[in-house]
Amino acid sequence: MALHQLIYASQPFGFDNAMLAGILLDARRCNTRDGITGALIVRGDIYIQLLEGPKKKVEACYTRIRQDDRHANPRTLMKRSIKTRLFPDWAMKDDPAQSWVWSIDDVRDGAVERATEDEALGFFTRLAAKDVAAFQRRSLPH
Repeated sequence: MALHQLIYASQPFGFDNAMLAGILLDARRCNTRDGITGALIVRGDIYIQLLEGPKKKVEACYTRIRQDDRHANPRTLMKRSIKTRLFPDWAMKDDPAQSWVWSIDDVRDGAVERATEDEALGFFTRLAAKDVAAFQRRSLPH
């Protein structure tokens, strides 16, 4: 089956932990139903999300996100066909924005608008690698 991968960024509207919990609950429920996996990098000023799965399902999911008033100014950063998922075991992994994601000042100064596909994908490649490293550490004999 051909898979599709999409990365977008948006600005949280009214961000707090309860809103984030609601987004993650909705995402995990719908994504499990639709065969979508991915990750959401979160900070009070930005969401960066990677969605992967069947093309029509990923596109329908992104349409719902663009209509969701918890997301302001969604912007597509990358779309492509893929053979292998980055997050095969996550209906929706959430992660606080790390130091390797744009700073608040960078976002304010237009980093999202200037972002390259490689830069956006790099955030998630590092996040996926962090998961693999953590799994390997847990699997080592003690």
